[in-house]
Amino acid sequence: MPDTSLDDLLAALAASPHNPALGMLVVNACLNESDPDALIRAIELGGDALLADPTQRDAALRLLLEHRHDERVVRIAPENSAASLFARSRLLLGEGRREDARSLYQQAIALNPALEDAALATELAGKVISLANARRMQSGSLQTSIANDDTDADDVSRLLQPPEARIGFADVGGLDEVKHQIRRRIITPFLKPSLFERFKRRSGGGILLYGPPGCGKTLLARATAGECGARFYNVAITDVLDMYIGESERKLHAIFETARRTAPAVVFFDEIEAIGGKRQYSREATSAKLVSQFLTELDGFGQNNQGVLILGATNVPWAVDAAFRRPGRFDRVLFVPPPDDPARRAILDLLLRERPLGDDIDSAEIARLSSGYSGADLRNLVETAIDEAIEASIDQGREIPLTMSHLRAALKDTRSTTLEWLTTARNHARYANQGGQYDEVLEFLKRHGGG
Repeated sequence: MPDTSLDDLLAALAASPHNPALGMLVVNACLNESDPDALIRAIELGGDALLADPTQRDAALRLLLEHRHDERVVRIAPENSAASLFARSRLLLGEGRREDARSLYQQAIALNPALEDAALATELAGKVISLANARRMQSGSLQTSIANDDTDADDVSRLLQPPEARIGFADVGGLDEVKHQIRRRIITPFLKPSLFERFKRRSGGGILLYGPPGCGKTLLARATAGECGARFYNVAITDVLDMYIGESERKLHAIFETARRTAPAVVFFDEIEAIGGKRQYSREATSAKLVSQFLTELDGFGQNNQGVLILGATNVPWAVDAAFRRPGRFDRVLFVPPPDDPARRAILDLLLRERPLGDDIDSAEIARLSSGYSGADLRNLVETAIDEAIEASIDQGREIPLTMSHLRAALKDTRSTTLEWLTTARNHARYANQGGQYDEVLEFLKRHGGG
């Protein structure tokens, strides 16, 4: 009944509340629309017998739990089921009975690890700032980094840069496959650790992101931190390298020790080739020692990196020591390509958001005309166009919105910066593609006529 609205179905159920076939149809419609309020109305009309089918009942309970209808869940779920225990836990926490709530939550997770909720677990642990609140923290919050002048246990963390607003994957245009891999390897182990433990799946390892400059590698790392809502260490080159012999290795060890002590944690290394370059090309023994120390920290004998995930980024993957690619280290190497047409449009929509725009703005046309542009190139294009709009506003003494003419003019003044990198990458992908490590680059070049 594709043309029958949910309101019509509810009206029919009100007229015939004891019709099982109609009741099942209404529940399915509520679930398909993900409408918890309509589902509650249907249960009020047809009674709890409406959820006699176990599969329907489980789906209904998931929907109600997701939208925090805990009292309703307690009424319709079996008394000692995971859903009932979970809902009662949140209700008790709201009443201030944290210890009782924690006990019920642990029982619920033992029955069904998929219900694990990191935000609720943080509140039950008595933390002042919950995970959900951490995601919403804006520029007034602290940002943790690693000290670059002293690595004693009490001084590993300090502020190195102005605080930035937290972002999530919704703020990163395109890159859906890369986001999926990061969510699978990094975010899910944080949010569902008991489920991973049940399957005996270790949550360590790492992901190495590579691709042209300006295509979103560092932005993805920031978004990963925002999605996890967990402890995130942003390690810069200067936080590790030191002029004194042995100090760089000691600093790197201190970083990993801190991450292990505060696990679960994500450690992000930008420009990783600077501290993980190929040892056969290193003229200094100290550089080779630093690479060896890095490898030892990743999976050396006696190291326990359970719950510590490493995220690295580089523009020159061919300069990174091959030993980093072994499983258990950076066992997933992901190509972050220049955005395709839909991704460019998504990025443009994000960049144009909350700006004064004319009625003729067509982001699809600009996306089509900006083939090969990176995310940074698109930002430069938009800002160049905005400069034109601001200058016109000053000249005319009134606000002139951004129009397509400004964007077309900016297209003539800007160029793609990814072509040089793609040319270099093509040579490596053709002649130094041991083990198919650059197959993604070759596939990208074939699709876009550069193979």
